[in-house]
Amino acid sequence: MSDLNLTPNIAGADDFYAELLATHEGLSKADSDALNARLVLVLANHIGDRAILSQALAAAALKSEE
Repeated sequence: MSDLNLTPNIAGADDFYAELLATHEGLSKADSDALNARLVLVLANHIGDRAILSQALAAAALKSEE
């Protein structure tokens, strides 16, 4: 079993962030939330490892408590 990588790991991170924002441009809050939910599910499917996904959920929950 591997561990969740929380170290910055995205090539062209600023470009990806800009693309993410552009994808949400013009969407209502509901549509933006739905897009985020679909993106989470697509990426979770790509990862596929339930242990890693559980670690990601726990890490995300900790971040929201700060």
